[in-house]
Amino acid sequence: MSGMVIVGGGLAAGTAARILRKEGYQGPVTVVAQEPQLPYQRPPLSKGYLQGTEGLDQVILKPESWYREQNIDVRPQVKAAGIDRDDHRVSLSDGQELTYDKLLLATGATARTLPGFEGALTLRTLADADALAPRLQGRRLVVVGSGWIGMEVAATARQLGADVTVLSRGEVPLSAALGEKIGREFQRMHEEHGVKFQLGVTVEGMTEEAVRFDGQEVPADVVVVGVGATLNLSLAEAAGLELSNGVLTDSSLVTSDPDILAAGDIANSFHPSLGEHLRVEHWSNALAGGKVAARTMLGQQVVQDEIPYFYTDQYDLGMELSGYPPLMKEAEIVIRGDLDARKYLAFWVREGKVVGGMNVNIWDINPKIQQVIGQPVEVLDQQF
Repeated sequence: MSGMVIVGGGLAAGTAARILRKEGYQGPVTVVAQEPQLPYQRPPLSKGYLQGTEGLDQVILKPESWYREQNIDVRPQVKAAGIDRDDHRVSLSDGQELTYDKLLLATGATARTLPGFEGALTLRTLADADALAPRLQGRRLVVVGSGWIGMEVAATARQLGADVTVLSRGEVPLSAALGEKIGREFQRMHEEHGVKFQLGVTVEGMTEEAVRFDGQEVPADVVVVGVGATLNLSLAEAAGLELSNGVLTDSSLVTSDPDILAAGDIANSFHPSLGEHLRVEHWSNALAGGKVAARTMLGQQVVQDEIPYFYTDQYDLGMELSGYPPLMKEAEIVIRGDLDARKYLAFWVREGKVVGGMNVNIWDINPKIQQVIGQPVEVLDQQF
């Protein structure tokens, strides 16, 4: 009997399965999750779960009993090996096949590695976090990369008493996402907590005791490489789906095959408000995409048009960021509040319009920030 098949074990996949049942779908729902665990979310892995302040229940979306009650067939440690689009079949690594009415691909991404760093750890999966957590307390940690994962791992490790050095080819941490001005504020915060930075450098490799860069060495007991991720596109590519910076979809997450959808990290979907395709690798995109994909699979007329959203927690700083990354890259930054006190708002303004906004240690204001995105810059003086 055909039904709904979901390939993936992350937030987008788990959310889609939940929404299918919530919307009243009674047919078969099968989740092909390559990892050993039930579907889970990733943000806690570099924050509370890694630090030991949040348990597995904060990571796993729903317990096994819930999937039994909802009659959802989850296949852990099984990989989708191929798609027969003509016969609507998915072949699995265990030799079985599934037939589908609609198929959702939410295959996510794999952490990038670096040549010469064969003994290093990454942080992308629950298994990665479980391997890293017991090796941080009181150790010498070198983090390669100064993006979100690198900076969150550095903050968590310092709070666990590790000696932390961050190496990065970029001159300013987080500058790709936040710009140099705000990026330097994050760097200053980390330095106040004892993190050391070597920026604008080229890493060369690692030994059992150190990491080499630009002819120098920094001692290391543990090395974490956080230099982005590679999209898991092999299944979509082999199926002949249209690809461009991910799997191309319309605003309802339908791919070039009308019976196959894509959501989460791999989906390069048309964003109605932006007027172009947009691919986002954040928690909120996976959550929203899972909801939209499930409802589209059921024949509902829905689109994914939420403003991209991201959050981070580092030391005593909590931040929420909303906006359109392609527009924020060349934007002017307008600050409201006190940078030194780390209690402020930041807005990205481009061509006279607000294209992004961030609240740092100011709460219950993100909905208001989202309301002014897309509005003329004058609205900032009126609202903030």
